[in-house]
Amino acid sequence: MPQPPSAASRDEPAIRDRGDACPGALRLHAADDGYLARVRIPGGLLTTAQASVLGLAADRFGDGHLELTSRGNVQLRGLADGCGTGLAELLDGAGLLPAPGHERVRNVVASPLGGPRAVHRVRELDRLLCGSARATGLSGRFLFALDDGRGDVAALDPDVTVLGSGDRVLVRLGAAAGAVEVAAGDAARAALLAAEYFLDAADAAGTRAWRVAELPGGHALDDGEFALRLAAAGIGAERLPEVAWPYAEPARPGVHGDALCVLPPLGRLGSAQWRVLAGVADAAGGGLRVTPWRSVVLPGAGALGPADGRAALEAAGLVTGPGGPWQTVTACTGRPGCAKSLADVRADARAVVADTGTGAALPVHWSGCARRCGHPRGTTWVDLVATPDGYELDGRPTPFTDLAAALTAARTTTPPPSQ
Repeated sequence: MPQPPSAASRDEPAIRDRGDACPGALRLHAADDGYLARVRIPGGLLTTAQASVLGLAADRFGDGHLELTSRGNVQLRGLADGCGTGLAELLDGAGLLPAPGHERVRNVVASPLGGPRAVHRVRELDRLLCGSARATGLSGRFLFALDDGRGDVAALDPDVTVLGSGDRVLVRLGAAAGAVEVAAGDAARAALLAAEYFLDAADAAGTRAWRVAELPGGHALDDGEFALRLAAAGIGAERLPEVAWPYAEPARPGVHGDALCVLPPLGRLGSAQWRVLAGVADAAGGGLRVTPWRSVVLPGAGALGPADGRAALEAAGLVTGPGGPWQTVTACTGRPGCAKSLADVRADARAVVADTGTGAALPVHWSGCARRCGHPRGTTWVDLVATPDGYELDGRPTPFTDLAAALTAARTTTPPPSQ
């Protein structure tokens, strides 16, 4: 099944004639339902105190809801005009904002079930990013992935991937077949140097590329050149021309060792639901990890009994176990928040799920227009797009009244992704 491209082919390089307009927590985006703030959370790592502040921000400045993004960040919507200073002060006091100039470049996803070493690597890369003047040249779309070796976030089309959890790790540039191998202690520095290599190549190309895949062929990043740059920085690196990249499905709702994965339907929570989530995280003592699949992992909560929080999570409308429809249903913002949307896709998705009690064996993504914002990465999905005349299911016009049957058919006829 074809997937929307995340960047232009090198045969037709993107020519960026404007700056990147990605929103942040300091640069708000004017949406149809008010202003939007995107709070970047490197690796999805939140303390319970930080989570509480985000809930407070949603109530004080926004519409009382929090949205989880496909990069493990949190969005606040319905913000009032003029709230920017107050919001920034609140977030800064909780340690959720870096120095000016770096807020939108902290695009780091990490394996949410990774151990302490993975957490340390996220912190180290974020520290280096926020301390690099050169890194401020990155677009808000440039993505780092710190994969603990299982292959979950490495499948998300990152620009720089660090893979492994042992003493040696791999660093890959874009979608290259090969990689360079470095000592684990050098991983964060190597990732930052990879980003600086990209910026040099983008400057030389003159196309103002935002992502590695947008570089024209004559300026594509090269593993050999990267290894030389690492050596010049005092980092020993071995070039591996071909690497068998692992692949793992995203963590599903339920218990994973001592962790509990919790899924808010459609990645959207009211502040009351968010407070329940933060309360269980506090009882477990491990904080929260927002995942790129719009779920939240609570380290330590897998060992809690129902009375210690799981029952409260389910009572709040959050999914805490496998099965059920919501783990295979995603949607963009849709109406009324997005002016480009042709439908209230979230309401329509909820109606279909309520009618059938099922989602799809493969993810189904509801899009309010042909841009298909927020579509899943690293997997195959059923593509449902609103049009002026209704919906198209994988390019075929499908009346809303027939969607449930069409999705049921898609469950049995769409092949699984090949990895």
